[in-house]
Formats: sequence, C-alpha cells, structure tokens
Amino acid sequence: MSQKIPRFILNRTKKALLDYKMIQQGDKIAVGVSGGKDSLILLMVLRYLQKSLRKLDFKLWAVTINLGFEVDYGPLASFCKNLGVPYEQVDTRIGPVIFETRKEKNPCSLCSRMRRGALDDRGKELGCNKVALGHNLDDAIETLFMSMFFEGRTRTFLPRMYLDRKDLTLIRPLVYVPEKNLSIMAREKFLPVLKNPCPASGKTKRQLVKEIIDHVEEKVPRVKHRLWLALQRIETDHLWPNLEYEEFDFEALE
Repeated sequence: MSQKIPRFILNRTKKALLDYKMIQQGDKIAVGVSGGKDSLILLMVLRYLQKSLRKLDFKLWAVTINLGFEVDYGPLASFCKNLGVPYEQVDTRIGPVIFETRKEKNPCSLCSRMRRGALDDRGKELGCNKVALGHNLDDAIETLFMSMFFEGRTRTFLPRMYLDRKDLTLIRPLVYVPEKNLSIMAREKFLPVLKNPCPASGKTKRQLVKEIIDHVEEKVPRVKHRLWLALQRIETDHLWPNLEYEEFDFEALE
C-alpha cells in the first residue's frame, strides 16, 4: 500500500488546517478510526504531515470505538502499525443498547453522541488535547440540509470546536475534501475499508439527503462546490432574525 497522498486531498486538508488553526505545536491528537475510508485517509494524511512538517511537532493515536457488533478490526490494527501510529480499540455495547435494548427508531443521533463520548473519554485518558474526526465536505453539506429538512434550523457542524465540558478541541481536517476524491483514493490505494455493520446502514435520513443532493448535482453541475462556498459566505443581514418559535397550525386558517 503506497502512503503517497494525492496532491488535491493534501492541499485541501492543509488549507483547512490553516484556515481554522486546527493543529498547534505539541498537540496530542486522538484520531477516530472507524474503518471507513474517510477515517483511514484522515490518519494517513495526518501521519504524512507529522513526518513532513518538521517545524510542527504533534503526536497521534488511532482509536477505534467497537460498537459491539461482530467485526474483525485486525486489518485496522495492521494498517496503523504499517503507518507507525499507536492503535487503541475501545470495546463498548453501544450497538446492542441502541438496537436491542432501546430499539431506537432513529438511532443515528444517539449512536453518534455515544461514540463521540467514548472517543473523547479515551482521548482524555491518553493525555490528548484534541480529537480528530474524518467528516468530509459532503458530510457538512448533508448535515446542513438534514437540519433544515428535519429540524427547521440552519446549521451544520464546525470544522473546529472547543468542548468545554471535556476540555478537548474537536477538529475535522478533511472538511474541505469532497467524498468522491476520498473514494477514488481508497480504491487506488487498496485501503482496508471495513463494511459498515450497522443495521441502519443505507436506510437513514442522511442517506436520503445524500441521494437528494446527488440528484440536484445531476441537474445543476458543481452545485456541491457552490454549497461549500455558501457555507463560507454567510450573509447574516439577509437571513431572518431568530424569533421565539412555536408550532403553528396553518390548517386551522383554511
């Protein structure tokens, strides 16, 4: 497996790191490695930068949160060993709790919070001051539309965010990189991408929004690029002010 990073992905990641001041001298970073392509590439890019940026000294740990499904994480351990990054696996029962005990109809939000909590806790135990996640540009756009479609809010996740309760800083270095570029790299590098074991995989609200945006992209070429620009060109003077929101029965007026 070649560890060379495509120039486009490397340049986009460097720009995000600089724009949001994601990494500083002496940082200790826990990288969430799920086995998906995004987290594997994130670890590769950060390891490459760790070795190539001699004036910036920071440490990395790869951490996998085992949700309690039957998954062989051996390939991830080997992947991290080949990169020269220490690897940790945290065993949990998040999956069984959500799907068997609680029988959640919309499991993604709770699962995300529990996984993040487990990752943050292990990061603190390792002495880390930052946690890195592999969310990409498409994830940011999808989260924006999910908030609007299902919550009636205009918001998405931040590239860099301080978690005061945990005294940790969350960073998303791949936030400028489109998913298609990551998919191409994963195929070309034969990365050990693991199949998602989640019973809800492919049947979530995020998948629905992804399909809607892909359909729009077919009709409006480069719409994802423009949406990325829109996230950075927010004209607050042309958005409605926040008001007290109450459910309103419009049908009662008919």
